[in-house]
Amino acid sequence: MRTYTFTEKKDTRSGFGAGMAELGRKNPDVVALCADLVASLKLDTFIKENPERFIQCGIAEANMIGVAAGLTLSGLIPFATTFANFGSSRVYDQIRQAVAYSNKNVKICVSHAGLTLGEDGATHQVLEDIGMMKSLPGMTVINPCDFNQTKAATIAIADYEGPVYLRFGRPVVPNFTPADQPFEIGKAIVLNEGADVSIFATGHLVWQALEAGKLLVEQGIDAEIINIHTIKPLDKEAILKSIYKTGCAVTAEEHQMNGGLGDSVAQVLSLNHPAPLEMVAVNDSFGESGTPDQLMEKYGLTAASIVAKALAVIQRKK
Repeated sequence: MRTYTFTEKKDTRSGFGAGMAELGRKNPDVVALCADLVASLKLDTFIKENPERFIQCGIAEANMIGVAAGLTLSGLIPFATTFANFGSSRVYDQIRQAVAYSNKNVKICVSHAGLTLGEDGATHQVLEDIGMMKSLPGMTVINPCDFNQTKAATIAIADYEGPVYLRFGRPVVPNFTPADQPFEIGKAIVLNEGADVSIFATGHLVWQALEAGKLLVEQGIDAEIINIHTIKPLDKEAILKSIYKTGCAVTAEEHQMNGGLGDSVAQVLSLNHPAPLEMVAVNDSFGESGTPDQLMEKYGLTAASIVAKALAVIQRKK
């Protein structure tokens, strides 16, 4: 089992802020929009250095999406920012009609995704957004795992032509990927090669998958662990290559089981190479108030849950 370590824990939303600061210095076409959540989206440095390239839209998310779509007509690259719940379900019609339908070059960048928003509770904890966004034709959906990867993804999507939904979070999590890593949209990253079970993880669950891998080694199980940072377009080649070797899989995500990464992987397997699959995700439930750690434990989004699913799916393979 390849060992991954971290020297600090950082929130992925700060990775977005660092990426925006860098884009502000090197890409004059990048414009930031926000729905009254500048501090939460870590846009302070970008705004201080580029005040003329920032639009405060206020608590009017639907209008923000329309403004962003309009800015693309003059060649600008708008980054529309808010909380994940407000940037997906609240404005889905505007995204569909004004952005996706005409393939506008809008980057929808959202923080506080999933359960780990924590104490704000179920009304703010969106767990359906990946499913909503990946169903839109032409929409790219990205869910990075730590500070460094979120920064790299933020910079990369500015060079990508087309609508993007970039999802990240509020809590501090281990920052373990290389600071100078390249980010290639649609290309999964193999973190550990293994022969017994494939673990496909995304977002905050990638670190949990690595922790699960260490626990599985203690039981004599060699897990292949893959970071699926891009949900759409999905790296089908990497998924199938791993499944051909291991014969079974577990998916892990901070999202509803319906509509998430697990659904996408299941579709790939059913159409190309049927194999046993187990999913670690929220099972048809809203969240609730609590600390991020408490919620991850209650809803089974932990290394221990991944281990249990891996053991179960290996038994199914037999």
